[in-house]
Amino acid sequence: MRMLSRLTHSALLALALIFGVASVAAQSSSDSSMSAKASKAAAAMTEKLDINSATKDQLDALPGIGSTYADKIIGGRPYRTKRELVTKKIIPQSLYEKIKDQIIAHHSTSPAGTAK
Repeated sequence: MRMLSRLTHSALLALALIFGVASVAAQSSSDSSMSAKASKAAAAMTEKLDINSATKDQLDALPGIGSTYADKIIGGRPYRTKRELVTKKIIPQSLYEKIKDQIIAHHSTSPAGTAK
């Protein structure tokens, strides 16, 4: 009886260890995939959005922009500097302050007058 009790105890301990290790491995895998997603999101946040080529959806995703301002930004293109969003009265200064670190105004590289 005592031997059976030890075997049962050992079997339960082995099962607990197996499931414990599997649980830790699954958690570790989940943590690493969540960490990878967080890294990708952080990288996306550090990349600046070009206001001269961004789509309406990309502009709309900026904080405070929305559909109406996105349309105004697209309609006011091209921009030599991102500051022109305010000087051309496309968006208010307060909104510009919220997004200025997330945007950039790249200049066109094609020479003027070459399109036919």
